[in-house]
Amino acid sequence: MLFIQLLLVHIIADFVLQPTSWIKNKIKYKIKSRKLYAHIGVHTLLLVIVGLLNSNFWIGFLLIIVSHYLIDLAKLYLQKKVHISILFFADQLLHLFFLALATYITKPFEIDFSKIFSEKILLLIIAILFIIFVAPILIQLIVMQWEPEKDKLDHKQSLKKAGKYIGILERLFVFMFVIFDKWEGVGFLLAAKSIFRFGDLTTAKDRKLTEYILIGTLISFGLAILAGLIYKNIIQLF
Repeated sequence: MLFIQLLLVHIIADFVLQPTSWIKNKIKYKIKSRKLYAHIGVHTLLLVIVGLLNSNFWIGFLLIIVSHYLIDLAKLYLQKKVHISILFFADQLLHLFFLALATYITKPFEIDFSKIFSEKILLLIIAILFIIFVAPILIQLIVMQWEPEKDKLDHKQSLKKAGKYIGILERLFVFMFVIFDKWEGVGFLLAAKSIFRFGDLTTAKDRKLTEYILIGTLISFGLAILAGLIYKNIIQLF
């Protein structure tokens, strides 16, 4: 319960009550930014409320405030040295770590690693890794014999690596729909992609390009469905 309260405070203070103007001010002035201290002040006020609801929270309170300030400060000085997406995820993971640590200090808990690394969880991780990393290689190996000439693929009109990430997302969605028995979701996703791809298929002067796109899509969906079905049937054995 305490961790959930702390997580709620973190989301409200870090996202809901932190306007873009504050973020820009922090990036510009860094340690001298008044908005940095205003941001920490918002966290402090919300954590005071949590402290009123939970006894012996003062150590956790100090830990969260000090760690949050230092993490945010480090993030500001690393803006030009580390990619923004890496900074964001590292920042949030560190905050979550200290929220969990503050929870443990206030109300000690035990983590059952046997459940975390159970057969079902490990199989889920294997399935996700297959969808993200193995499936694209299999698709490429299968369709490479039909790959159109490079001058017929207009890469200038598409975002960098967009196709790769679209494929990963669609397979993850299909996998999720299959394991939750929401087959209508698979149909909806396939129909939606067909609509967005309609322009590519109708304007393509080369029939081979149309067939190439269609084969890749069907193989991608097929691998995701297969992964979902295998996962569902295996976990029923445990």
